Amino acid sequence: MKLENCSIRARLALFTGIAVGVLCIAFSIALLFALNRMATEDLIKEVMAVGELTAYDVDHGRLVNPLPPIPQNLIRPVQVVDPRGHVVAATRDLQHRPPMAHFAPKSPRRVATAVVCDSAVFPSGGCHIVVAQQVYRNGDWTVYSAAPTLPFFVYPGMAALLVAGTAVFTGAVACGARHTVASSLRPVDAIRAQLDHIRSTNLGRRVPVPKVKDEIYRLARSVNETLERLERMLEQQRRFCADASHELRTPITAIRVQLEDALLAAEDVDLSKLCDDVLPSVERLQSITAGLLTLTRFDAGAPCPRQPVDLAELVALEMRSHQVRRRLVLQLTPGLIVNGDRAQLRQLVCNLVQNAQRHACSTVTVTLRREHGDARCAKGVAALEVLDDGAGIAADQRETVFERFTRLDSARSRDAGGIGLGLPIARLIAERHEGTLTIRDSDQGARFVVRLPLDSQPGVAVTTETDAPAT
Repeated sequence: MKLENCSIRARLALFTGIAVGVLCIAFSIALLFALNRMATEDLIKEVMAVGELTAYDVDHGRLVNPLPPIPQNLIRPVQVVDPRGHVVAATRDLQHRPPMAHFAPKSPRRVATAVVCDSAVFPSGGCHIVVAQQVYRNGDWTVYSAAPTLPFFVYPGMAALLVAGTAVFTGAVACGARHTVASSLRPVDAIRAQLDHIRSTNLGRRVPVPKVKDEIYRLARSVNETLERLERMLEQQRRFCADASHELRTPITAIRVQLEDALLAAEDVDLSKLCDDVLPSVERLQSITAGLLTLTRFDAGAPCPRQPVDLAELVALEMRSHQVRRRLVLQLTPGLIVNGDRAQLRQLVCNLVQNAQRHACSTVTVTLRREHGDARCAKGVAALEVLDDGAGIAADQRETVFERFTRLDSARSRDAGGIGLGLPIARLIAERHEGTLTIRDSDQGARFVVRLPLDSQPGVAVTTETDAPAT
């Protein structure tokens, strides 16, 4: 089975087991190395003690061959070599053998140690630790004592104990890690099980949040917040679809009724009058479709091309090309350059002015000025204010008018000609240009204020007109 197909519990248990096993093996090797070093030092001391006993006999002229008995716990291979390099005495196991080594201490009463391997002197073969000690008696005599080198694991029982302990400890840690991870991930299983039961029809359900405020707690909180946003978005989408269907049904029904009436009495139908009656419904369908396409493009994150735009010039051009039904007052500060899409900014101005003219009693005032105080904008902001002298908007409904297909029941009704998309589109355009669109207090009427950051590096404004759909 591939590792990526294993569960997190299995992978963490495997990783923990391998890590603990490697650490235990490293510790066991280090421990065996230390034990081998200490045991070798003790062995060298024993071999040296055997050589010292023989050297004492040589020094006092009591040399015999084979060498006299050595205490039972110190029996080791020993040779005595005279100054000419001949073996003059040895233990019984080394009788008639050549010297076990050819090195000697550099000065009398000194000791030299070396490891001699593959020597034919030792009956057991293998490697031996050889200790050379010099004795001066009518020349430099050398006493060699030896002992087989110790294996790395020193004591087989200790090595077996370490191997068994490593296996047991590794298995216990791996099982403990698996159990701990399983306990920690149990809330994740509950979250997954709850998510599996959540459908588009029951988005009100939420995943359980554990009491311990750890990473899983934060994950559950984030999942619930995401579900809340998703529920709001789906509810908004359902409401939007229902409102769009309702708005489209009204002009379509009107067109159908007018055409059916014309078919019932085709000989009495005045074609010019029929077109005049149907054309407003068609224009309304066109406005709704254009608004929906604009919202869809904005919601999809369509790119917003940027270029320097002179707001005063753009507002003046838009007002000259706009069909004015109310008295229009312009108070524009020249030279305010913003970086944005000219067509979208024209649509923003057009939507606000159309909305103001639709609900004004007699006058619409458009003001453009520079404002400071925003730390994010070094050059300040351009404040575009559109004020009408109509009935105004209540404070508790100022955000409602920016919802799609929303019209207030009083002055801002369907009879006024709006479709409820102009203000939402205007706010989206302002936000796409890193600005804001809000409704401020006023003595009379509705006061819409757009604040856009000024271009930090103003250039020559592009004055070419671009047609923008008016909602």
